[in-house]
Amino acid sequence: MSDFLTVSRTAHDQLVEAAYRSRGYTADEAAEGAKLAAEAARHGIRTHHALKALHLDHLFGSATGGCVPGAEIEVVESRFAASETWNAHRKLGQSVAYRAIERCIELADKYGIGQVSVDNAFHYLWGGGYVMDAAERGYIAYTNCTSTLAEVVPFGGKFPTLGTNPHSWGFPTTEALGFPVVSDWATSTVAMGRVQALKREGKQLPPGAAVDKDGNPTTDPNEVVALLPFGAHKGYAMCLINELYGSLIGGSLPTLRGRAEKAPAGEKTTAAFYFQVIHPDAISGRNFANGRGQMENLATVLKDIFGHGNESCVLPGQFEAEARKRSDAAGGLHFTEAELTEFNDLAKELGIAGLEPI
Repeated sequence: MSDFLTVSRTAHDQLVEAAYRSRGYTADEAAEGAKLAAEAARHGIRTHHALKALHLDHLFGSATGGCVPGAEIEVVESRFAASETWNAHRKLGQSVAYRAIERCIELADKYGIGQVSVDNAFHYLWGGGYVMDAAERGYIAYTNCTSTLAEVVPFGGKFPTLGTNPHSWGFPTTEALGFPVVSDWATSTVAMGRVQALKREGKQLPPGAAVDKDGNPTTDPNEVVALLPFGAHKGYAMCLINELYGSLIGGSLPTLRGRAEKAPAGEKTTAAFYFQVIHPDAISGRNFANGRGQMENLATVLKDIFGHGNESCVLPGQFEAEARKRSDAAGGLHFTEAELTEFNDLAKELGIAGLEPI
């Protein structure tokens, strides 16, 4: 961790909350935005911490009308007891997501499964944080969303009509492994932020990651205009799934999403979310070998998968769990010097104290 400095989480949260409040967000929204950002940093998710969240809000959120501070969630009438659909009215995505995962848990406790779909949403940042929270509490959880912009070319195509569209799964494996298995990934080979970083560093992209203005593959970050899905047709299918969910919820056309200036009258430009939580008891066949219980059987299956010489394999969620341990042991959140400089530039703009290493 020699490249990182440790700062107080309390100081971090105060700064991030102040930034959100300065943009008109309520105290609750500011606290929820700061919480998700802090948890992302705590788990080593450098692509979705506070600097990313606030930058996204500036480009597409409160500064442009894509997100509405203080907006109220509307629950749409449904005939399905375990399912809810919400109109977020462009409320801060993190606030909506925290509420949605909690509601899914309430529904799962009652019905075995609960799902919440969200229309007219603004990006919720790190999807893994929401499913991780549910998994640590003993549930199976899933979320997907449509990304703010269409930056991904469909398999065999040339023009970007899909978002980077992440999928996030969480499983209750803490008892078996010491941490929840969390599979959380974007469906493009690399993120656009990674392209921008490689451009600054004068480095090349890996093959098969992006295309130029003519739709031809390129490894030159200066020539990139769109990204490619990971895993060719397989990643493309995963990417497409989010757009299909979004379309059925009420989502906007991908090529208009986040681009209000290009949208004809009557078209929407907002994202859509989907959340699902399953109570493990609801899927139990109650017929486990050798009299094992459900969680014991889960642990036994994991032991079999990662035995037989596979003991050094990395599990989904392991890197995040290790980052969390380092952060907690250090008593704060880890940031690079460059990140700390950006935080302190923000603090200067707000007229408040900056972050100091501890």
